[in-house]
Amino acid sequence: MEMFIHDEIATDEVDRREKAVSALADSVRELVDATIRSTVPDEELAAVQAEVAALAARLRRQQLPGSAGVRYNSEGRSWNWGNAVVGRGNAVAPPVDIVHDGFGNAHAEMTLGAAYEGPPGMVHGGVSALMLDQIMGETASGFRRLTMTGTLTLRYRRPLPLGPVRMEARIAHEEGRKITVEAQIGVPGQDAAVEATGLFLIPSWAPIDETEEGWSRSAEG
Repeated sequence: MEMFIHDEIATDEVDRREKAVSALADSVRELVDATIRSTVPDEELAAVQAEVAALAARLRRQQLPGSAGVRYNSEGRSWNWGNAVVGRGNAVAPPVDIVHDGFGNAHAEMTLGAAYEGPPGMVHGGVSALMLDQIMGETASGFRRLTMTGTLTLRYRRPLPLGPVRMEARIAHEEGRKITVEAQIGVPGQDAAVEATGLFLIPSWAPIDETEEGWSRSAEG
């Protein structure tokens, strides 16, 4: 299976499609939340289910075989709409907008609702791990190189309430093809609920460091 797929679609067309895909995913995300919290009568649930099944059938008339993958064009534009954390076409994703504060540092803020609940009123610990892995991986790569998670260690200090949350990550150490990243997630303005340390590896077949443009062309090609 290809990790990266060359898809020669013009960037303006990708942008247009992304906007449409994002709007649909936002509506499906609302549907997920409404499904969890709805108290309408059973007959209304059945009626909605029939409508949703019909909509799914319409979308399946044309679809990709297998996963969406990471795609890119020759202009350096890449898209990863199926990603479980940042995927614009994935209603499972919050989604997370990761901001890179220069190479080696990143942060993100998002709101986690009923779909991400573990203990009552709290974010599921696995969801915290999922999101931390994403921001740490992006921090390690900095879009200059390809990195993969080697190990991920988490310390759960306190429950993380559903609602607004903030993540922060930074590169703590580098040695050859090994990058150590530290990160945390918690309520904005409060002490971290979960702390993480991860070891990220540059594969032996990938360049150790390149420019952002060079990385996208070599690692994704």
